[in-house]
Amino acid sequence: MADSYDTWAVVVLRGEDGWQVAQLPPGIAEDLDAVESAVRGQGAGAFALVDVADEFFVVLRVVAGEVALLLSDAGAALDWELATQVMERLDLDLPSDEESLDLHPAGELALFTDLGLDAMELSAILDDEDAYADEVLSSLALRLGFADAYEQAVGALV
Repeated sequence: MADSYDTWAVVVLRGEDGWQVAQLPPGIAEDLDAVESAVRGQGAGAFALVDVADEFFVVLRVVAGEVALLLSDAGAALDWELATQVMERLDLDLPSDEESLDLHPAGELALFTDLGLDAMELSAILDDEDAYADEVLSSLALRLGFADAYEQAVGALV
């Protein structure tokens, strides 16, 4: 389990004045139910970005009351509780030790289609096996148009 210095989360929402990114409380990022509660409290379309030790990340988005999840690396579920929680919520089997060597996402690759990022493009962003989780999240923020707000919020965390 990561300590609070290794794990952080932000909530992102699009308001009338553009994108807003805010830090979630320390420790919340280690429990999927807590992350979901925090996102639901922000209103429709809000989502959380959770970085765990720059090893993997989780995106949790609530649209029309339904939760969409994306885990950047299913193999992380063998070592990290949050990743295990995501795999369980997705009703997916944990990968074998051998399968965990290959980086592959799990969950909803189309969770940002309504924001102009389709599943193929998101998959291409996730395919960079040399990038750390924070670098992939920065790329995602840039592509979706909230990079400045994201960098400001994350800069205060690390």
